[in-house]
Order: sequence, then C-alpha cells, then structure tokens
Amino acid sequence: MVVDNAAVNYTIRDGVAVITLNNPPVNGLGLSTRTGIVEGLARANSDAAVTAIVITGAGKAFSGGADITEFNTPKATQEPTLHTVIKEVEKSVKPVVAAIHSVAMGGGLELALGAHYRVAAPGAQIALPEVKLGILPGAGGTQRLPRAIGLEPALNMIVSGAPVPSEKLAKSGLFDAMIEGDLLTEAVAFARKAADKQGPHPLVRNRKIEHANAEGFLQFSRNTVGAMSKNYPAPVKCIDAIAAGVKEGFEKGLAFERDCFVELVQTPESRALRHAFFGERAASKIPDVPSSTPVRDIQKVAVIGAGTMGGGITMNFLNAGVPVTLLETKQEALDRGLATIRKNYEAQVKKGKLTQEKAEARMALISPTLSYDDLKQADLIIEAVFEELGVKEQVFKRLDEVAKQGAILASNTSTLDVDKIAAFTKRPQDVVGLHFFSPANVMKLLEVVRGKDTAKDVLATVMQVAKKIRKTAVVSGVCDGFIGNRMIEQYVRQALYMLEEGALPAQVDRAIEKFGFAMGPFRMSDLAGNDIGWAIRKRRYQEKPDLKYSKIADRLCETGRFGQKTGAGWYDYKAGERNALPSKLVDDMIVAYSKEAGVERRKISDDEIVERLVFALVNEGAKILEEGIASKASDIDMVYLTGYGFPLWRGGPMLYADTVGLYNVARSIRRYAAQPNGDAWEIAQSLADKADNGGTFN
Repeated sequence: MVVDNAAVNYTIRDGVAVITLNNPPVNGLGLSTRTGIVEGLARANSDAAVTAIVITGAGKAFSGGADITEFNTPKATQEPTLHTVIKEVEKSVKPVVAAIHSVAMGGGLELALGAHYRVAAPGAQIALPEVKLGILPGAGGTQRLPRAIGLEPALNMIVSGAPVPSEKLAKSGLFDAMIEGDLLTEAVAFARKAADKQGPHPLVRNRKIEHANAEGFLQFSRNTVGAMSKNYPAPVKCIDAIAAGVKEGFEKGLAFERDCFVELVQTPESRALRHAFFGERAASKIPDVPSSTPVRDIQKVAVIGAGTMGGGITMNFLNAGVPVTLLETKQEALDRGLATIRKNYEAQVKKGKLTQEKAEARMALISPTLSYDDLKQADLIIEAVFEELGVKEQVFKRLDEVAKQGAILASNTSTLDVDKIAAFTKRPQDVVGLHFFSPANVMKLLEVVRGKDTAKDVLATVMQVAKKIRKTAVVSGVCDGFIGNRMIEQYVRQALYMLEEGALPAQVDRAIEKFGFAMGPFRMSDLAGNDIGWAIRKRRYQEKPDLKYSKIADRLCETGRFGQKTGAGWYDYKAGERNALPSKLVDDMIVAYSKEAGVERRKISDDEIVERLVFALVNEGAKILEEGIASKASDIDMVYLTGYGFPLWRGGPMLYADTVGLYNVARSIRRYAAQPNGDAWEIAQSLADKADNGGTFN
C-alpha cells in the first residue's frame, strides 16, 4: 500500500508504517512535508494492521531542517508547525522510530529527537546549525539534545553549529542502534520489536540532564563563548536556553527557547547572517541564464603564470582533483612556482590538515610546461600574467592559435576591460573574466566577469566550476575594477582625503576595524603593495584627467615606501614581522602635505571616518546596480563579505545601508558633498530615489 502526499510518501512494510520525507534536495520541513507527517501518523495510529511507525528520508538526506524556500513567507509559521509535528510524534500510541541517514540537521534533528527511538547509518552528518544564521534551534533542540547526549557535548554542538558524524555519537545516548546494513529493512525490524515492548514509549523530554556541576559549567561556557562571539548574540542565547532547561525543567525551558528564538530573529545580526546565507545561493543564479543551460565538460585545466596568483589558482583545481597544466615562460619561474605550491601543501601536512599521501597525489596532478603547445587539450585555460593590456594581448592571441575549439579562455584580470581582451581572439564568445582574490587558494570570492559576447553556456560552466572548487562566484559586468575594486577605489579615495583634512593612518584604520572590518585601508594597502594603487592612479590621470585624488599616497610611493614588502609603507615594519607600527616620518609628511595644499587640519571623529568609508562603498554600489554591472544588491554584499573583509554580522554594505535607513545615508552623503573635497560625492540617482520613497536595496 502506497499513499503519496506531495512531499511525503506513506507505505506499509511488514506491518510497519513507513513515512518517507520526499522534498528534494534535503527533505526540508516545509508546510506540505509537515502536514504529510501529521497525516501519516494519524493514518498509522488508526490502522489496526499497523504496529509501529518509521520516519525516514528519501534521497540524500533524512532532513536538512527548515525549507529555506518558505523563509519569510506565511507558510513558515502555518500549522502544523514543527512544534506541532513533534508533539504528534511524541504522543503517538504506536512507537515511532526515526531512521537517520546522510544528513539530520536543524529541524530534521529536532524531529528525530521527538521520536521514541532513533537508529542511524554510519557517516550521517548530525547538527543543529541555527547559530550560523544568528538564531537558535527553535523546536526543542536546546532542551532535548542535552537530555539525549549530555550537557557538555550538546552545548558544544549547539553553540558551534558544527556537524558531527553519526558514528562519533554512537554511544552518546542519541541513537538506540547503529545500522551497518540496509537502513530501512533494519529500522522496520527494530520498530516491530519496539511494538512488543510493554509500558509507555520512551521520550527524550523525560530524561534528566546529568552533570556534576551544571551551574559552574554553564557560567564558564557563558564567559568563554561571550568573549569569543561579542558581535553575535545567538551563541550566548543558546547557553541561556540550555540553562533554563537545566534549572526550570523541560516545559519552561521550551518556552524560554521559543522566546529567545523570536527575539533573535529580529536582531540585525540574524538578519545579516540570513541575508548572507541566501545571498550566497542567489549569487549563483544569473537572471537570463536558466538553470537548464547546458554546460561544457571541464576535465583538464591550464593556468598561465606560476606566480603568486597562478600558483594559488592552480591549487584550487588540484584540491578538487582536477589535473592542471601549468605554463611559464622560463624554467626558473616555473621551478619557483612549483616549489611554492609544494611548500604550501607541506605546511598543511605539518598542521595535520592534509596527509602526506594526499599532498603527493595533488602535486602529481600538475603537468609543468614551457610550451603553449601543451595547452591544446585543455578545456579551461586561465591566464594569471602581469596586469597590463599589452601582455594580455600577447597571451590571448597565442591562445587563439593553440586552444581547441570550445575551450574556455579566462583572464584573471582585476581591472582591465574583458571585452578588449576578448577582441584579441576570433572567439570572443569563449572569453570570460575569472578574477580570483589573493591568496587565491584561500579567499572564497571569485568575480566572474561577463563580456558583451560571453556565451551563456560559458557562464553556466564557470559557475559550476566555481562550485566545484568551493568558491562563492558573483557575476559582474565589464567596467573598470568590476564590482569589488571599483567600489574600493572610492573607499580608499575617501581615506586619503581624510588624511589630508586631519586624520592619520592609525586613526582611520582603528575606526573602521572597530566597526568590524578585518583590516583598515592603510594596513590593507601596505599588505597589497602601495605601488599597485599608484600604478592604477597613474592610469587614471591619463584616462580621467578631471577625476581628483589626494596626492598624499603618490608622495608616499615616491619615497619607495611600498608597504610590508619594503619594510615601510603607511606604517613601519620590523624585519620578519607584520605588526604595523605608526610612523612619525609618515605622520609628519601628511601634516606637511596638508599645509602645502592650504588645508587647515581639523579633528575628524571615528563616526565620520566610518560613515565616509562605508557610504562611499554604498554610493558606488548603487551606481553599479543602476548600470547593470551587478544584477542585485545581495551580489555586491557577497563580494564584500567574501573578498574584502566587510563584517559578516553587518551583512555587507548594501544591507548595512538598508539597516541604517537610506534616508539617513542620503542625508550624510549630501552633508559630506558640501564639505571640502565634496566633489567625490555625486549621489547615485537610485539611492536618492529610494531614500525619498522609503525604499531599500534588498
């Protein structure tokens, strides 16, 4: 007998009702799934031929938790809620067995905790990851998990949100049996035996939380977690909810958990984390490139250039098991690049992050070469050569001669015109920008630059490749600097103006780092190399002579202070150390420059520093949206969260602007436009319109 209810299948097997969640890809607990479970339980309990019930999941998961497609819709809170479903499971007259495989996370694990018994297959990932969205488990997770596996391990799982393999929890009290054979067959057999047991069915909620010094442990945890998560309220709230259950009992703990959940959902931090969660998924969707677009087969990759970027790009593919042909023009440069890659892998081996065997296997995937002829079979070729259009021209004309038809030709350019690069070939439809961020084997962001002729299947393919090498890919149109570097230029421009007007590098960096940036503009510039920005400004002076810049940074570069690599930049550096030490020489140079420029220096507050830096990003981001360079505001936020160190708990510049209120952002921009150096503040029309109409970017 089989009964289907959209996202749930109901079958009877050997007198046991099997309720199978069937809501791909991870059996999310959406309204139809929740309804189907409740209907299945009622059907089983009213059928005299049924002795027990098994709940399991179809496909690749038991359940991954809430159905994210229903977030922020009425369906998310419509009855039966997950609380109601779990109550129905607990009060079932016939024993309910959760048969767990692959994934049981969030609400999926909470559902299983409501069952009378749990059996699991090895290798299943078990987690309550809600804290990563700035919330806590809202369907009893903070109350049942400590009763199932003990206070300390449960608190660690809930506060970290990290998955734990089922076999590590085999003896924890969470599972009644670990099943090596066919999960469903064994779960049905287990359920039949459970039906023969006398007395009430066991409930996790009735277990006691055993701990020698629960109060002391909870206080210690609160202090430790509070210090580590000062910008995130959810981890400490998780501990508070667990503590309520320990002190007040299950029902009061459950009520307190619910109150905490409702409170946390309203916080800007949770809004930011959920925005990032959905933004990462939305970034992979290109409005005019359907998910059904066929992709090209990428089996072999070639990288041109074995320097810092080329080596890092190569490692991404080696880590994913994809063979790479690495091309250099000179043997010495090739040997140096290979040595650096090996050194990076050896460092991972020493730290225990990689086995020696895996490191050797990855190195074996490299085919080093000095000849373009060895690139003929590559499906994807990525150039990572010097950032100069003439150099790119030589490379792409040569690639056009040797690359096979259908090969994708990609440039790792960070600012240059991809359409001009594509025009160096007779196949512009196959050319795309793949802007990796340094270090390329570490940074998550990949800007995919779409030229005017880039084919849709090329875009679909490189987005799939990005996923394979575990990058967050964001599509950008062609413009100078694309999304990230175009915006950062205005940010740095404001930072330099503030030096001219009265601030010093250490104050600017300290203010924006206190706001939450990983690194301020001057420490960032010293790390990247001040000569890189200098080269860009020199190009700007030729291309856009009307664009005004403070010349302070040029003055610094003229003295050879290029940053950490020269031991001196905006800061001084001791040999072998990276600590940025304020430089009296630089501070004096800045004050002298202001006097020379006829600027009367004034005290600049930290608030002004933060506003001018962040709103410069927002204003340029609005222009990028107006021009269609980015298709949505969340794409801009993903660029800044994954590539530029913008604080995650603030959600990116565009969401932060929404949080502050675009009316307030626009007022500040107009105020700064009336000050000296105000010509840098031409307010984006879309920002002004949204501010006037109460609109938002997201």
